[in-house]
Amino acid sequence: MPALHFDASALDEARRFNRKLAWAPRFRIRNRVTPLLIQGLLRLSQLGGDRKMARAGIDVAWQTAHADGATVPVRILRGKGPVRGVVLDIHGGGWVIGNAQMDDDLNAAMIAACGVAVVSVEYRLFGATPLQGLMDDCLVAARWLLGGGLPEYAGLPVFVMGESAGGHLAAATLQRLQAWPALLHRIAGAVLYYGVYDLAGTPSVRSAGPETLVLHGPDMASAMAMLAPGLDETARRTAPLSPLYGDLAGMPPALLFAGTLDPLRDDTLLMAQRWRQVADAESHLVPEAPHGFIRFPTRMAGIVQTRTHAWMLEKLAVRRHPAAASPAP
Repeated sequence: MPALHFDASALDEARRFNRKLAWAPRFRIRNRVTPLLIQGLLRLSQLGGDRKMARAGIDVAWQTAHADGATVPVRILRGKGPVRGVVLDIHGGGWVIGNAQMDDDLNAAMIAACGVAVVSVEYRLFGATPLQGLMDDCLVAARWLLGGGLPEYAGLPVFVMGESAGGHLAAATLQRLQAWPALLHRIAGAVLYYGVYDLAGTPSVRSAGPETLVLHGPDMASAMAMLAPGLDETARRTAPLSPLYGDLAGMPPALLFAGTLDPLRDDTLLMAQRWRQVADAESHLVPEAPHGFIRFPTRMAGIVQTRTHAWMLEKLAVRRHPAAASPAP
């Protein structure tokens, strides 16, 4: 597994940025009004987003994914060149905020570097629907895409990507796809950024204090309990609700990241450990990195994105020339 190198300058930059973050409010949601307000501000900030993508040479389209009578909107991004693979992107936002457009900048960079198309899921948000509804939306999108919902991309390798709450939904989706082995086999890899894999709280979540950056540490375990009302800790630690405790047989190769300052770091460390028992899993614990670091304007974020792009290109090459990845008899 290649090690990521962060020189002293990159680490110093990260520490300076973290000192600014220490003054910012922590993400915590205790009522239904706050998510609506944040979602409204997010939508406002995204005005003109399609024109921005067009200036970057990326076409934007919306379609409706469907499976077994259920539907979910998906946002499709494609560059001008040939498409080598497709990414099913599941956004973060603590299950209560966010939308398919919020990953545009990250996805545009991935399209340019890897020659992929991106299908982002506009899943329903918690509060308006139970957590099961979010999970079902992501499964519908995955089954539609993998089952030929976009005929122009039929036969191309597919990646599943998720960040934070999206990491949770991505891992849950992969486990539920075990019911359709042929679809699961089409997936070339999973990219999971600081996901949540135990809704009862891993040790690093349970010990998180008020000094935690980005997330409000003391509220995390109780907030996750609100996602599954009426269930005790044992029930919350069942898959696919908590993917860490599910069957990982048949999983594709995975690339996992978390930061040393993220209270969710144990989720990634434990999931990577389990994943390696059944498939290739490359994991990185990024120094001086809090939750959400992939979105920060730092060299560290750039280094991680570069590794993600390189890893995806490696998996695309394996799918294109599978014999090259197999040792000679």
